Amino acid sequence: MPKFLNPRTTIAATLSLVMLTGGCAYLSGGGGSAGADPDSPECEPYKQWQDIGGTVSVYASIRDVEAERLERSWQLFTECTGIDIQYEGSGEFEAQVQVKVDGGNAPDIAFFPQPGLLKRFADAGSLVAAPESVQELAREGWSEDWLDYATIDGQLYATPLGANFKSFVWYSPTFFSDNGYEVPQTWDELIELSDAIAADGVKPWCAGLESGDATGWPGTDWIENVILRENGPDVYDQWVNHEIPFNDPKIADAFDRADEILRNPDYVNGGFGNVQSIAVTSFQEAGLPIVDGECGMYLMGSFYAAHWPEGTEVSETGDVYAFNLPPVDPAQGTPVMGGGEFVGAFADRPEVVAVREYLATAEYANNRAAEGAWFSAHRGLDLEILEVPTDRLGAEILRDPDTVFRFDGSDLMPAEVGAGTFWRGMVNWINGEDTDATLDYIENSWSS
Repeated sequence: MPKFLNPRTTIAATLSLVMLTGGCAYLSGGGGSAGADPDSPECEPYKQWQDIGGTVSVYASIRDVEAERLERSWQLFTECTGIDIQYEGSGEFEAQVQVKVDGGNAPDIAFFPQPGLLKRFADAGSLVAAPESVQELAREGWSEDWLDYATIDGQLYATPLGANFKSFVWYSPTFFSDNGYEVPQTWDELIELSDAIAADGVKPWCAGLESGDATGWPGTDWIENVILRENGPDVYDQWVNHEIPFNDPKIADAFDRADEILRNPDYVNGGFGNVQSIAVTSFQEAGLPIVDGECGMYLMGSFYAAHWPEGTEVSETGDVYAFNLPPVDPAQGTPVMGGGEFVGAFADRPEVVAVREYLATAEYANNRAAEGAWFSAHRGLDLEILEVPTDRLGAEILRDPDTVFRFDGSDLMPAEVGAGTFWRGMVNWINGEDTDATLDYIENSWSS
């Protein structure tokens, strides 16, 4: 998975795309010293951080359009405080952040999309625990469930940032309406719909696993969603915590159900080719055939709203919209799987603490949300700001007290599994490896 600008914001930072040793990266130009009068009303929310100054480096996996939105969300903060935020986004974040730390070049702040990766650095003593000021803001802003994901041995190390709804199935309401298709309410209806679309000469599904050094992660979302729907949250938790092995029959059954779609040549890969094309199709490009009528559906997180071509109408009656992947076992209800980023720090200078504090406020959440294609689980987020209908849909579902929510399982597993063998195993599996062999490979990596 997973990802804004107050109308007052003025000058956007200079941006450039460069090639680095670790792969394609997005670098900001910084520039937090000009643009706004510190004594003006628009700088009032940032008074407590003025006169600190300095430069803070931030490293994350967020790139391209989403990175531009991210930078605009803190632009006024930098102008009002004089704190220069130097942002770098990399498609190889998970691998390169370790390289940076090992090489003595750790960023001041990193946005971790996997709590398991966050825990690795906390356990190694590399991360700086959240100071009391950040902890207080965290308790005000998020539920205990969210903070638990960033708490290691009783100590809070990071605060949540964005939230992703990772059970969305994207589709074209126009395409559905023109062909008499209806949004399915059960898994059986989903398969019936897939058969109907295929019979009409269109591939019902498109998919893509390619994501640089993170290639494979979109496949894990499929497995996690199916496990939740087949077995419920208790079995899901046991699996994530390795209380049952990765090659347990329940997990094999989930792979077999996903196989009905992902390795079915009649169903995939709309707009790109055969089943094996999934392994080399980027997740950013994979859903785009929907707008051309070459693919019926695409399982991808809510953040994908930012990837549709300019001018695409996202609405219940528009070019694209989304529905929650339907239940397999009605007794388990319709659970939701999601994810998000966590703000961790490798330094504790005053300017670093100031940025950590700001990113934990409702002011930041609302500034970021105003840019679109993003939402947060922050209690202070104003849902009226969310202009993208799928953002509102996702936020409303996540805030529903009856929603059964679980964080992305691979992001909770030890990084060498969740961001390693599970990803690679999905690529092997989509390329034709036997399910048992894939499960044994992942299980053996966890046991060793």
